[in-house]
Amino acid sequence: MNDSIRQSLENQIQWQSQLPWLVLVALAAPLLMVAWKLKVYPSIAWVVLLAVSLIVCVMTIFFPNFLVVAAVVDLALVLVATGDLVLLYVLTSQGIEVRRTIARTCSLGISIPSEVTLENRCGMNLIGELRDDLPEHFSSTPEQHEIRLAPLGQLTLKRKLTPGRRGAFELSTVYLRLSSLCRLWKRHIALPLQNPLNVYPDMKQLADYALLARTNRLSLIGVRKTRRIGQDSEFERLRDYSRDDNYRHIDWRSTARRRKLTVRQFQSDQSQRVIFLLDCGRMMTNQRDGYTLLDHALNSILMMAYVALSQGDAVGMLCFSDTIHSYIPPAGGKSQMNRLIQAGFDQFPRLVESRYDQAFLYLSSHCKRRSLVVLATNVIDEVNAGAVVDYLGNINGQHLPLGVLLRDREMFDAADSPDGDSFTMYRAAAAAEILLWRNQVVKDLEHRGVLIVDAFPDELTAPLVNQYLEVKAKHLL
Repeated sequence: MNDSIRQSLENQIQWQSQLPWLVLVALAAPLLMVAWKLKVYPSIAWVVLLAVSLIVCVMTIFFPNFLVVAAVVDLALVLVATGDLVLLYVLTSQGIEVRRTIARTCSLGISIPSEVTLENRCGMNLIGELRDDLPEHFSSTPEQHEIRLAPLGQLTLKRKLTPGRRGAFELSTVYLRLSSLCRLWKRHIALPLQNPLNVYPDMKQLADYALLARTNRLSLIGVRKTRRIGQDSEFERLRDYSRDDNYRHIDWRSTARRRKLTVRQFQSDQSQRVIFLLDCGRMMTNQRDGYTLLDHALNSILMMAYVALSQGDAVGMLCFSDTIHSYIPPAGGKSQMNRLIQAGFDQFPRLVESRYDQAFLYLSSHCKRRSLVVLATNVIDEVNAGAVVDYLGNINGQHLPLGVLLRDREMFDAADSPDGDSFTMYRAAAAAEILLWRNQVVKDLEHRGVLIVDAFPDELTAPLVNQYLEVKAKHLL
């Protein structure tokens, strides 16, 4: 009889010793499940308190007198955590508003300011972190902001966004991570806030060119002053004198009549047309200074287009790879520059074989008048090199072809450094052989009457503009 009573007491004590564990699991598991569904997660403080409860529960195994203490600790912990969770979710479910102030357009590699204004109308202090949306290929300084905002308060957070790629992007969300009143929970909130952002090529070079052209200092960026054969002397209009005008163009009769210095402005031949063929295929995927060959080519093309438009020429552009991506018919005027930028800013190199046949067929069907056709591409193997030579050579006569070939600086550096171990020597020999083949491709193009600009990607702009000015000066069109 005594043994049965003893066994019953031992079973009762064993069950009671497990009671705190059962209470903790039964009450904490639903809390954790609800927290996961509500995007609310335990904080470090919550983990520490659970560790304290665990220690108390372990002590009940060795000290049964701690049973009541363990039960009270577990119940108090669950009640406090539940109340903290409910308050956090209820108070932050509404009343938080965000606004973003950012430009709709920016230039590649140029930082732009971005501001997020946070308003607190939820009835509790907002303590935590805020992180604004960051599109791919962008960098942000700082990446996130610490926030501490009282009820009915307003906070403006500033950062610098630096785009690393052209294209159309969208900032769609502002992310908040808020702490509860007792710091036991952290709630993650995603607030939708959409702002489109278009990243264009760096247009600062256009402003630099315009400034240097007005002050007759284009030699600073490598643009040579080309002497024109003959002179464009067709009168266009009278206008006010500016400091950069030639004094020999002053119309003294008009100046006396208007009592204001007046100059005669002459117009150039405005019948010339320039069409750019921009290769967006696999030949343009290599990178230099963090930008693809297509980025460098597009920057130089836009610069030449700006110069051509300022000379009164009509400019168009055709972007292609294995298909035709976009086509801007040749036209003049300031608005044409915006069309060219819009057509090219979201073009990216694709790992596909470029279809030169489709591009030149499209060109022949849409452009009948004689034009300066500028093909920006790269020669890597005999297949694409043969296509470039054939198609550029075949249009000579109907159009004036200009091939823009981008050099690989690493290959030139390897060929120029043959000293070292056997591997370096073999590498230099292979690079030299490829460059000899490439030089033969350039000669084949020249023999077929094709103008050539062969330059490194980061040094392309000045040679390309100089070649265009030479064409204009010699009246090759």
